[in-house]
Amino acid sequence: MKTRVLGKARVKISELGFGGWAIGGDGFGNGYGATSDAESRAAIGRALELGVTFFDTADIYGHGHSEALIGDVLAEWPGSDKVVVCTKGGVDFYRSETGLEYDLTPYGLANAVQRSLDRLRRPKIDIYLLMNPPIGELLATDRVWQSLGALQRADKIGAFGVSVSDPHEAVALLEHGAPVDVIEVAFSIFDQGAVTELLPLARTRRVGIIAREPLANGFLTGKYAPRHPFPPGDHRAQLPREYADALADHAQRLRFLATPRRTMAQAALRFALDEPGIGTVVVGARTAEQVEENIAACDLDPLTDDERMAIETVFE
Repeated sequence: MKTRVLGKARVKISELGFGGWAIGGDGFGNGYGATSDAESRAAIGRALELGVTFFDTADIYGHGHSEALIGDVLAEWPGSDKVVVCTKGGVDFYRSETGLEYDLTPYGLANAVQRSLDRLRRPKIDIYLLMNPPIGELLATDRVWQSLGALQRADKIGAFGVSVSDPHEAVALLEHGAPVDVIEVAFSIFDQGAVTELLPLARTRRVGIIAREPLANGFLTGKYAPRHPFPPGDHRAQLPREYADALADHAQRLRFLATPRRTMAQAALRFALDEPGIGTVVVGARTAEQVEENIAACDLDPLTDDERMAIETVFE
């Protein structure tokens, strides 16, 4: 497993990270369908065996369940001190499981961090990110950064930053001078918005970039045709039907990326791994077999120029 250094956070991590969204389960409608805790633990363990040293999760994934599973496995892993864990918070589900609201108050953040620490069974969260926070509030006041700085001085968290839903939000924060070490943003064949402004600016500011959703919520595996029925509890069931069908249709037109030597998913991962300026690519997995397929992409050759040109024609 190749490693990379994540910006000014200065942590060395595997170039492919384990994403904990899927293993949170489908109990709160924001997962990827039903899961098996035994399979999830096996997937985490297999990732560790194959050299993954970066785990990305969030307290809202299964309302703590993803964090707890990762914490349980890491607690028994002999090399867990060399593993870097990133989790996200700021969305308050503790007071109500139905009416989710942001709580970026000093108490809200301190409470969220402590609960994540308890579930992860670690003395310190290596990287702590705000989960798609309201950017206007972060631009209007330094209060949130002061709270995170206090948690950092208390040795509860290490590097901190934001996970954004739109790369333009991250650009606005960086241009405003936000004191972030790390930014997490979606990046895939379907979502290349970070390339134009965010990645060059992040390199200039030495801000580490975590690329999430390289498989575009699973659509870039090529497994889903238009009109695919996602079950209740799978967040993809809530996507507008036309949008989901368009993703599935474009993915079907990219099936030429699958060859005898690689799967379509591996080609999509290679696309993200090949992009300069990305510190690590985070991909979810619910089984050990999926982990093995994902990690095998690290040993594959980069996509060719012809393949990249062919990808572009799909969107013309």
